[in-house]
Amino acid sequence: MPTESRTQVLTLRIRTFIQRHLNDPRLDPPAIASAHNISLSHLHRLFQSEHVTVSALIRRQRLERARRDLSDRHCGRRPSTGSRPAGDSPPGTVTRAFRAAYGLAPRDYRHQVHQVERHTVL
Repeated sequence: MPTESRTQVLTLRIRTFIQRHLNDPRLDPPAIASAHNISLSHLHRLFQSEHVTVSALIRRQRLERARRDLSDRHCGRRPSTGSRPAGDSPPGTVTRAFRAAYGLAPRDYRHQVHQVERHTVL
């Protein structure tokens, strides 16, 4: 298989791995590199061409999952712990990251989404 194809397949496998392990607060670049039997520097090189760091990708996907959880009225009051953008970060850090990404605190976002749903149904 050509080198470019192997690189694309490995990158896709890593993205899938990240998606499947977002709930693990220990998910970080060293854990990902280890799980794929590659060096940490090789992992970072794979994502260099995509102009995103592996850590930023994990954060962005966790934030997106938290946003989806907050939008889901059946998910409960808070998104799952694994959806927290920084794994085991203090809640204030999570709130600041969410606000930076979506313009609202998680609680306000959830309220706004469900307020719109109520008005749409009525």
